[in-house]
Amino acid sequence: MIDEFRIYMDKEEKTSNTIESYIQHVRGFLKWFNESKDLEFKKLHRENVKDYIAYLKTIKKLKPSSINSKIGALIKFNDFLIENKIQDGLVISKKDNIKTQQQYASLATIDQNDVEKLRQLILDNEKSSRNHAIITLLAYAGLRISEAINIKMSEFNLSSRELIVDGKGKKTRVVFINDKVHNALREWLRERKASDSENLFISNRDNPVNRTVVNKLFNKYSKMVGKEITPHDLRHFFCSYAISRGMSVHEVANQAGHSNIHTTLLYTNPNKNELKEKMNLL
Repeated sequence: MIDEFRIYMDKEEKTSNTIESYIQHVRGFLKWFNESKDLEFKKLHRENVKDYIAYLKTIKKLKPSSINSKIGALIKFNDFLIENKIQDGLVISKKDNIKTQQQYASLATIDQNDVEKLRQLILDNEKSSRNHAIITLLAYAGLRISEAINIKMSEFNLSSRELIVDGKGKKTRVVFINDKVHNALREWLRERKASDSENLFISNRDNPVNRTVVNKLFNKYSKMVGKEITPHDLRHFFCSYAISRGMSVHEVANQAGHSNIHTTLLYTNPNKNELKEKMNLL
């Protein structure tokens, strides 16, 4: 059934990341079903859905955002079951999502000192300039990791300082780069050997750089910085830093590829340290 579900999402042109995420969540549900019912899964029932959500909340003690991700996958799984005539109607919907309180503090958890320390450590310790270019691109252009590692040689122009980015939901946008990104990319291009690969970031064997390589890089240097830093933390930093330096919310939303302006508005809030300092004044 999982294989058929994968084919169903492929036909809907879901991104590979979305497909893998949904499959992982559905497998988690099926594992819970098999272990708790000791029966083969046949179709979704409303009672099972409610029991599973209760299990995630009370036993697994997952955060609302994590539970909602699993609910989203089951909604799509329910659609698949209906289309394949395995069951008749919907038994789960967005109404089942756990309500979350809007976050007040900015999502950014690292500052420019952290970012510059990370960049310098990579510059000092890596033989290749490639990884320094990737980190700089994430921190000062606001790209998602998937967007950065999939940039093609034909999709940027250092002279005009523009990148064409294939973003989330297959939406294409133009991203502008500053001096830091321009210089880091230029150094990598000087080093990058002639290759048949159309990807900007490649390995010594001409293979495109993947998420595993980048995640290992962050794991290694986060320890040296003394603070856990992820690729997405650099994206949060960019949004918060750009607004603090005078870019408008709409400009940052365009640069970061936010489909909802309310996401960008979170970065206009004080960061957690600033909030704590203000609380101490009360």
